[in-house]
Amino acid sequence: MPELPEVEALRAFLTDHLVGRQVVRVLPVAVSVLKTYDPPLTALEGRTVTGVARHGKFLDVDAEGTHLVTHLARAGWLQWKDRLPDGAPRPGKGPLALRVALETGEGFDLTEAGTQKRLAVYVTEDPRTVPGIARLGPDPLAADFDEERLAGLLAGERRQIKGALRDQSLIAGIGNAYSDEILHAARMSPFKIASNLTKEEVHGLHVALLATLTEAVDRSRGVAAGRLKAEKKSGLRVHGRTGEPCPVCGDTIREVSFADSSLQYCPTCQTGGKPLADRRMSRLLK
Repeated sequence: MPELPEVEALRAFLTDHLVGRQVVRVLPVAVSVLKTYDPPLTALEGRTVTGVARHGKFLDVDAEGTHLVTHLARAGWLQWKDRLPDGAPRPGKGPLALRVALETGEGFDLTEAGTQKRLAVYVTEDPRTVPGIARLGPDPLAADFDEERLAGLLAGERRQIKGALRDQSLIAGIGNAYSDEILHAARMSPFKIASNLTKEEVHGLHVALLATLTEAVDRSRGVAAGRLKAEKKSGLRVHGRTGEPCPVCGDTIREVSFADSSLQYCPTCQTGGKPLADRRMSRLLK
């Protein structure tokens, strides 16, 4: 799933490739992708792109006040085309969900792999009316996201820190992969209760959070859209690396599986050498 660093990189990439160019066609291919009907997709046609923004994991293409807002969800992606194929794409069972064509012949496709279709596209005059954007918490890379603000957000959270970091209404943009990376950098158990963190632990978490996300954004800067997935994977230390040695201490990276996701961690770095029970109702390790 694209998270804050990848979406930020896509924002920068699209800013360079879209701003100042005119949209000539917006072609929906998968019926499920479009979540709004007023304004219609055709409202974007003939307009010039004036800016590209990011809201958490949402991409926002502004075409003279009409916004094409996209959430790529778990299996969605944006594929840039220096030259779009001739003719309209045919609806079918393939991954193509929506195509945006520019006057230059360039454009991009929104695609989604798998059978669970969660990729979402909205056309709106105000991105704040999109439900997912309206409920977003603060952006962790914003200038005012300091240690005190993080402490205030976690103070009432009687749940595991892993789940708190992934909650978009608490902090915007962090998903499964970077929450694993942040907690590894902070040397913190993913099962620790968020509200139980000491002042020193909040400090360490804040440092790890900013460093992990900033480094990931820096790695992704200037990378073409088609290579961002590989760039993300290459920079991860623990997430998706079950069975490999921890790059910090050499211990074996372990995994806890849930119904629709999993987390990875290092026992030596994060849980005092104790493995977490690999079942959904694991006892919490304080």
